[in-house]
Amino acid sequence: MFGNLSERLSDTFKNLRGKGRLSAADIDGTLRDIRRALLEADVALEVVKNFTAKVRERALGDEVSKALNPAQQVVQIVNEELTAILGGEARKLSFAKNPPTVIMLAGLQGSGKTTLAGKLAKWLKEQNQTPLLVAADLQRPNAVTQLQVLGEQVGVPVFAPEVGNGVGNPVKVAKEAIAFAKKSQYSVVIVDTAGRLGVDEEMMQQARDIRDEVSPDEILFVVDSMLGQDAVNVAKAFNDGVGVSGIVLTKLDGDARGGAALSVASITGAPILFSSTGESLDAFEPFYPDRMASRILDMGDVISLIERAQATFDEEESKKLAEKISSETFTLQDFLEQMQQLRKMGSMKSIMGMLPGMGKMKQNLEDFDEKEIDRTEAIIRSMTPIERNQPKVLNGSRRMRIAKGSGTSVTEVNQLVNRFEQAAKMMKTMSKGAMPNIPGTNPAMMAGAMGGGSSAKKKDNKKKGSKSGNPAKRAAENSGLSYGSETTSGSGSSFGLGR
Repeated sequence: MFGNLSERLSDTFKNLRGKGRLSAADIDGTLRDIRRALLEADVALEVVKNFTAKVRERALGDEVSKALNPAQQVVQIVNEELTAILGGEARKLSFAKNPPTVIMLAGLQGSGKTTLAGKLAKWLKEQNQTPLLVAADLQRPNAVTQLQVLGEQVGVPVFAPEVGNGVGNPVKVAKEAIAFAKKSQYSVVIVDTAGRLGVDEEMMQQARDIRDEVSPDEILFVVDSMLGQDAVNVAKAFNDGVGVSGIVLTKLDGDARGGAALSVASITGAPILFSSTGESLDAFEPFYPDRMASRILDMGDVISLIERAQATFDEEESKKLAEKISSETFTLQDFLEQMQQLRKMGSMKSIMGMLPGMGKMKQNLEDFDEKEIDRTEAIIRSMTPIERNQPKVLNGSRRMRIAKGSGTSVTEVNQLVNRFEQAAKMMKTMSKGAMPNIPGTNPAMMAGAMGGGSSAKKKDNKKKGSKSGNPAKRAAENSGLSYGSETTSGSGSSFGLGR
């Protein structure tokens, strides 16, 4: 979502590098570019004014003038002020001293509120809580059914005494749900309320009535990040009319300008507690202002990457894998298993987006096709155990059989084998400490996320053909060069399938 803003800010800071001393004109010029970038990203004017004023005050002070690297100090100031407008320090959910903790969700229709309820329930369940979903959105067609389906998917019960579709009293449902939760000893109650296409008094009154009846510990306002300035106005209206204790940003994986995310916390004064970055029920995480600021400034988010890896990869298995890599016994079967583990961390785009400097590879990230991983799995699964563990036995006839079995071409099979060999070499290098290791991860995971050898230089494409005197051998070797060169083109996928 913040791709264009990140790119603009990165270009702005480039102009400062190499300068041993920054004049007031340099700083004003930089702030002018930053102001323009923020306004184009649809950040609220009030927020932009306050932000640039604070950055200018600090940048013209001793903090920068006495710094050994003034340009880097300005970037640090921007990072800190960006963190501040995103809410400063991260805040966790407030749990009631006497369960159940009541969380009320509010927001406009279409903001992803009901889906968010399912994601939040799943996340709470993983935190060893016992959540109960409450279907109090009795207005939107099939809202109750949707919540019941989500509840079944995440293994969380749903309290739904009414069928909805315009029938039933949501305040009564919410009240009965609290009594049921206390009796059944649920630790958290998530109340999904009705939304509208726009803010109106009827909607506000219903939200107030539910609030007064259940006395929620948290009132979370769900904001569609793609709404731009409208999202800020709606959040402010809800905060004034009902009261909002926290904000949840949805659809952060969209291609909107993202100004709402940068404005909503500052305008409402309510912290952003969670963010949702996709359709998957796993695409949900606590919001950390400092980490989001780092992502926007293309500094990466290595801490979140580490946390995802630690939650996904088993430490003992990682050690065994490291031994295989260092002893050169890493196989296609291991590659397949690691790729499946990697997918549990989220989409490849989101993982790669957490690495510092990936903003410079924006086009590669946008061009990456997640379906390439499915094709890679299909190819490896079409191999026999011997072929997976000993890729050197893959002759022409075997590759043709594998291509037919996986619904791909021989060229794609060749590309995968080449890419695997490159990845194995990279992982061996990383295991020896030639590249920084991230705690909780393993070389296979990092090689997959960092491109799996996709950085092959273009000059390799210019290799001359074989000069062998044997015509058959010469043709085979030249064919190998041709499919080898194809792996350096296209999207730069770590799996070498150039579709």
